[in-house]
Amino acid sequence: MAINLELPKKFDSTVERTHMAAEHLFRPISRKYDQAEHEYPVELDELAKLAKQGRSSEKSDDTEKPASDAPSVNGANMRGLLSALEMSWGDVGLLLSIPGQGLGNAAIAAVANPEQLERFGDVWAAMAITEPSFGSDSAAVSTTATLDGDEYILNGEKIFVTAGSRANHVVVWATIDKSVGRAAIKSFVVPMTTDGVTIARLEHKLGIKASDTAVIRFENARVPAENLLGSPEIDTKKAFGGVMQTFDNTRPVVAAMAIGLGRASLEELRRMVEEAGHEIDYDRPASSQHATVAEFIRLESDWEASWLHTVRAAWMADNNQPNSTEASMSKAKAGRTVTDITNKTVEVGATAGYSETSLVEKWARDSKILDIFEGTQQIQQLIIARRVLGKTSTDLK
Repeated sequence: MAINLELPKKFDSTVERTHMAAEHLFRPISRKYDQAEHEYPVELDELAKLAKQGRSSEKSDDTEKPASDAPSVNGANMRGLLSALEMSWGDVGLLLSIPGQGLGNAAIAAVANPEQLERFGDVWAAMAITEPSFGSDSAAVSTTATLDGDEYILNGEKIFVTAGSRANHVVVWATIDKSVGRAAIKSFVVPMTTDGVTIARLEHKLGIKASDTAVIRFENARVPAENLLGSPEIDTKKAFGGVMQTFDNTRPVVAAMAIGLGRASLEELRRMVEEAGHEIDYDRPASSQHATVAEFIRLESDWEASWLHTVRAAWMADNNQPNSTEASMSKAKAGRTVTDITNKTVEVGATAGYSETSLVEKWARDSKILDIFEGTQQIQQLIIARRVLGKTSTDLK
């Protein structure tokens, strides 16, 4: 059966608009905010207004039912993927700093009921999962949420919260019953103005410095019971699959970010190779061409594979098909590939690639986080292996 990989024309305006923002807004200020860590990029405020208007006009397209004879639909997940890709071509850190587009918003979209979707539709939500006692093992959450009347009381500490000091809400993973294990882990939408919620510190990082990363403490922070996303019931058979569904939405987006950054670096690498007088000839075997050309062809093919993995994961999400395996595949492939591409570009660029005369060295620093957050390379491979081999988390650790 033939597969049509051409993107629907309804996304043309999204690609054009976001690429223009990346080129004319992000790129010119990219170095500025890389050197001014924790300074809020005020230039993004106007972009946030335009983005909100764009999302409103696109909503009907994304919720539109396909024709009766149409085999599939491309909706909000595919649109979000393309936006992330184009803006990351400009600057990953600035993308993560756009008001109203936090990782917590993806969690709300994945798990919230219709009433919650309406109520939290306009918030800017960060996502708080990682704690000082664990990194990628999300099942080890120790932050507690204790029901007290019609409120939950949250206690604990979260680290590496992207946009944690800028967002007006945060989606917090917490356990409602430690004795039950992972099945009791739920996510809560918490306003940052809640009493007992404090920002302990901001991290100094290797890359994506335009985006702040916070440590947030919850000390007897009370939130309404209706702020628990999804069902409050503990389903030991389902474990914490409902909460983990968040990653099925966010991992393809992170993969798209890696693809956008990877494309920027590939374009620069191509320019370097061609300016050095080496022709990239796709009609000849790579092994018979200059070593740098052969390396470029390898990297470009890996980039294409990342793109196809990610498109598939987003398409499956839009068509209500379980995509946990594909989401991890896209994240694993794209995360590994972007670090490979950016590091090779620095290497080929030599002194120019290692200095601040261009954005190449910055892209190499920014790329590493895309192989880490939303689950490290090792975690993605573990998830994929479990799915492919039919193993449980107990069987395969």
